[in-house]
Amino acid sequence: MLFINDTSRNGGPGKTLLCLLRFLDPRRINRTVLLPREDTVSADIRSHNAADTLIIEPALLENVQQPVNRAMTREDFSAPLPLRTGRSVFNVLRATAGLFRLIRRVRKERYQLIFCNGTTANLVGGVVAMATGVPAIWHVFYPDVPAPIRGLHRFLARSSAVRAIFCVSAAVSGQFAQCRDKTSLTHDALDLEEFQPSASTARLRQELNLPPESVIFGAHGRVIRRKGFVELVQAAHAVLSRLSPEEKALCHFVILGDTPQDMAEDHLRTCQELAHSLGLDRQVHFLGFRADVIPYVSDFDVVLVPSVYPDPLPRAVMEAMALSRPVIAFDMGGIGEMITDGVQGRLLCGAPPDIDGMAEACLAYFHAPALRLAHGQAGRARVEREFEARTHAQSMQEAMLRFARSAP
Repeated sequence: MLFINDTSRNGGPGKTLLCLLRFLDPRRINRTVLLPREDTVSADIRSHNAADTLIIEPALLENVQQPVNRAMTREDFSAPLPLRTGRSVFNVLRATAGLFRLIRRVRKERYQLIFCNGTTANLVGGVVAMATGVPAIWHVFYPDVPAPIRGLHRFLARSSAVRAIFCVSAAVSGQFAQCRDKTSLTHDALDLEEFQPSASTARLRQELNLPPESVIFGAHGRVIRRKGFVELVQAAHAVLSRLSPEEKALCHFVILGDTPQDMAEDHLRTCQELAHSLGLDRQVHFLGFRADVIPYVSDFDVVLVPSVYPDPLPRAVMEAMALSRPVIAFDMGGIGEMITDGVQGRLLCGAPPDIDGMAEACLAYFHAPALRLAHGQAGRARVEREFEARTHAQSMQEAMLRFARSAP
């Protein structure tokens, strides 16, 4: 089977695919993985021996304006217009040639199924499936697609080439109303053996030189506008303004992550500047990217997930729950499919974002360690019931084998 993943950098899609590949039975499924370039995803797949064959195809574009011989950086967005135009034209030609090359490969290798992981992967895999007759499965974790490609996306979704569409949450399934018969809800999952609360070595308090009695509200993930980090900083300001000087000294907010280089705006800097302007430099900490988040999230007392768009099924929520941490989040996208308000954490209005409500929830947890413990334990129990990787992989494997074309 051919697995197409359209991003190479660290993030939810690559982690989701890795978690699936690791727990498929290699005796039943031969795993060939296609990626745009060498980076975090390829390194993780190799380190876990999660693919039988790994193919790097630079023509699987991550950005139409990316340079020919390297990954996109923030400076490339401000390159001279003729250079950006030239890159775009060349990349369209390169992507077209790569598509035909992939069609030839699929025919030659006689794959029995194409598993598509991501927006571009779904489009590419759908076209290849139509051209070769090899069935495709779409794995969908995006709430919508840009208007210019919406027609093609809808056409491919309805076509017989795409046999099944697995949506990670009900929040993303609405875009497939025209083909509900092939659409199903399949939540993502975690390897819970990696996320063991008692086995994790907490690192954050030591790194920041914070006392054991401090209370840390943390968030982790890509620092981009739609993830709501501006609202988090505003909520932090509201919380700290309502605490006594003694309490304030023990209350800290930590943001773990950065803005990817292939984003035009350095949103991390925007958030840092906002925190500085509000006088929060001593209480709001920006730690940047960490490859292994577990030792840090393990030291959070409460996890904040302040997404302000229909976030399909953020792994930050699952990771927090797996580590027995309560979650405060805006009720956007699929977040409410993981958390019950008042059981595993707090869900607040996200449209518009209830910043004051987030601050009140933080204050309640700050003053109630027993409540933090109870909600964290409830989160761990729910993850064990509903989001375990081995059970998820077994279910996906059965579906793949059911839809795969018979061997020639």
